[in-house]
Amino acid sequence: MQWIIRFSRFFSAAMLVIFLSPSLQSYPPAEAIRSSYHIPHDYRFSFRNSPSFHNADECDSVSDKISVCDPSLVHVAITLDIDYLRGSIAAVHSILRHAFCPESIFFHFLVTDTNLEALVQSTFPELKFKVYYFDPSVVKGLISSSVRQALEQPLNYARNYLADLLESCVRRVIYLDSDLVVVDDVAKLWGTDLGVKTIGAPEYCHANFTKYFTAGFWSEKGFAATFEGRKVCYFNTGVMVMDLVRWRKEGYTKKIEKWMEIQKSERIYELGSLPPFLLVFAGRVAGIEHRWNQHGLGGDNVKGSCRDLHAGPVSLLHWSGSGKPWIRLDSRNPCPLDALWAPFDLYEHGHGLGHGHIHESSSS
Repeated sequence: MQWIIRFSRFFSAAMLVIFLSPSLQSYPPAEAIRSSYHIPHDYRFSFRNSPSFHNADECDSVSDKISVCDPSLVHVAITLDIDYLRGSIAAVHSILRHAFCPESIFFHFLVTDTNLEALVQSTFPELKFKVYYFDPSVVKGLISSSVRQALEQPLNYARNYLADLLESCVRRVIYLDSDLVVVDDVAKLWGTDLGVKTIGAPEYCHANFTKYFTAGFWSEKGFAATFEGRKVCYFNTGVMVMDLVRWRKEGYTKKIEKWMEIQKSERIYELGSLPPFLLVFAGRVAGIEHRWNQHGLGGDNVKGSCRDLHAGPVSLLHWSGSGKPWIRLDSRNPCPLDALWAPFDLYEHGHGLGHGHIHESSSS
């Protein structure tokens, strides 16, 4: 069963929950077995075990022993951050629940803290995945201060290095932030035609593109000329389909690093890892339907105010911005749309991190 494909921006949370599919309304209780592991900083997490998902008989032939290099796989990359782990687990849960063939999805988890592999394995016993350690020292010297401290965390920049971290046989990957849920078959996003482009993402050409860079950037002719001849549009880097073969061939990691180095001395932007992507790729993106990134649900980058959905169908809900649904739900001060995230939360309340101890995320 699928979610209703259109939401009114004026519906209340109660109305939205009523329109959830029957499969979500009758969401079965997870197993009583708890997953609790010691991880750095003396944090303890406890998650219910996810149900097993076998959503179509046609998928039964997919082997549990399939190699990461198998061309039939759908590859999804997500970060696992200590302050953000609850969101990551919910994102994976949502993807499995809505995939036509969850057996064909391979997850690539990027971490800076170790000892998370066992927790993932316990929460999702049948999951195909691999954990990749991202060394913070790779980017620490390149990161400049941002409008939110969370945007300065090294793991927020791991997406820049996917072509280096993942096996060379992985030719394409979907990168997803951890503050989102997918309510459609992710294989549809995987099938995006990139043409000759290196990345695909929903573009927002009516957004004020100039605000993503400082006045000093626009007043310097050499910098402003970067966008000459390009029809530039804003895109959110929390949902991207990436051609890793073309990325490696063109050396895009180095191109992004070059802009980060310039930022250290010239201060040409204020928003963490997003502007370097815009500098390199804006106007060179394969457009994807907006349904695949209903973003901004976390509000602005400071106050985290409540937001409505954009008009149109919904395949992915993204709480980008400073407000996160699990924090607002725990504080009993949720936004209306946070109710749409709650069905995917596997966190065990009363175990692990308690109310008031979850810090701001490291993702945008």
